[in-house]
Amino acid sequence: MAIARILWVDDEIESLQSQKMFLENKGYDVHTLTNGFDAVDYVRENAVDVVLLDETMPGITGIETLTKIKEVNQLLPIVMITKNETENLMDEAIGSQISDYLIKPVNPNQVLLSLKKIIDNRRLVAEKTMHAYQQEFRSLFLALSSGPDYNEWMEIYRKLVYWELEMEKSDSPEMQEVLKQQKEEANREFFKFISRNYASWVGPKSSAAPIMSHTLFKYKVLPHVEKGVPTIWLLIDNLRLDQWKAIQPIFAESFRIHEEDSFYSILPTATQYSRNAIFAGLMPLEIEKMYPGLWKNDEEEGGKNMHEEDFFRSQLKRLKREDIRFSYNKILNSGDAQKLVDHAHNLLDQDISIVVYNFVDMLSHARTEMEVLKELASDEVSYRSLTTSWFVHSPLYQALKRISDKKVNIILSTDHGSIRVNNPCKVVGDKQTTANLRYKHGRNLNFDPKEVLAFRDPKQAGLPVPSVNSSYIFAREDGYLCYPNNYNYYVNYYRNSFQHGGVSLEEMIIPVIRMGSK
Repeated sequence: MAIARILWVDDEIESLQSQKMFLENKGYDVHTLTNGFDAVDYVRENAVDVVLLDETMPGITGIETLTKIKEVNQLLPIVMITKNETENLMDEAIGSQISDYLIKPVNPNQVLLSLKKIIDNRRLVAEKTMHAYQQEFRSLFLALSSGPDYNEWMEIYRKLVYWELEMEKSDSPEMQEVLKQQKEEANREFFKFISRNYASWVGPKSSAAPIMSHTLFKYKVLPHVEKGVPTIWLLIDNLRLDQWKAIQPIFAESFRIHEEDSFYSILPTATQYSRNAIFAGLMPLEIEKMYPGLWKNDEEEGGKNMHEEDFFRSQLKRLKREDIRFSYNKILNSGDAQKLVDHAHNLLDQDISIVVYNFVDMLSHARTEMEVLKELASDEVSYRSLTTSWFVHSPLYQALKRISDKKVNIILSTDHGSIRVNNPCKVVGDKQTTANLRYKHGRNLNFDPKEVLAFRDPKQAGLPVPSVNSSYIFAREDGYLCYPNNYNYYVNYYRNSFQHGGVSLEEMIIPVIRMGSK
């Protein structure tokens, strides 16, 4: 490891020689100066890793020196050392982007700890992360092999996402590969779990089932609606659990997070099915029966999510909560988004203001088609980063900040997640077979039963029967369904793209978050 170079600036540096020797014995190269003018010149002409800067010096003060050094090298870490504990001085130093703050008299170990925190932080965090995951690996392995129930599966996935985010701090490709393999094993077991249990969850006599799309409002939103406190139900289309964790700190700046939970998307994990189910409070088969004029199957012309507001009004009626006043806002383009910002306070006029925000789903689809986005979001890490960058600069965030000082409840949820696909699976069907890459329905489907979850009778999965002898199939793990004609083109075109509609942890176990004013 390269020796770190420290510049220590203090007009009483002679009295600090023992501390200088202590740091040198620890492997640091320490250069000392007695005033701010020389320090600025030195930083301009020499490579420095950290500056230890006395606040009170003759000539120019530490704060003035700090400002001039930042003009030379804005990213250079600076540790301010002072006898002065006044709050306004601390505020000024922190506002000038210091890396740490030490109060005199400092002992050598204090300085050493500060340097380690700044210089060795990434290495130490990476080592600790790898060691902690090595310890956790076995408990996750045992959890996977113990026949987990639906609650335990949510906890397993939460832990896998946690470690996936932690591994970003690690430079160990070996440990990242171990985690990747463990996640793949989890998805294999999860597919078996869903195959065994899904039909019983959505059947007419279901009793032991997780909260799913069609029960989300009843159990995770409605109990928190209270008269006099507006509730904003924010549904961000196609938001995975790891993407929520990436943007969580931004929300936490403005809102207090009361509860982080998950629920299960219904199959297919696609907007047309899951989001209609969320707002109707019904499975798609029930929606089609109750509202035959409003439900559209895949092959029918026209928008498939045009009646969510009507479905939601009907759900309130069935739940005998017609007293709840609500507004429904769907954000599909920049014009809609700007209106949301301009009229953000209107969200406070109702008991529930629903905001459906469609950007992340658009990003996922655009990434498939645009080379520049494939480059920008080449894997899960960069996909999360792109999601975070969008949210920070989004009209949605601007609108939320405008109402953050008001008393408000916020429920954030989504309709489904997505998975990066890499494993092509051949499917043969007739002309009416749907085009989605993660699920298909149609007549006379031919497929390898080991590669999909199949429902020969769609009603078993709570789904409409578009035509006689129609069946549904859902891709497992990271598979994607391709037709034999022009097979190689589609295999290569869609490989490594983010898709949804099938059975995976990423698509089915999705976030529902409750927040409030600070």
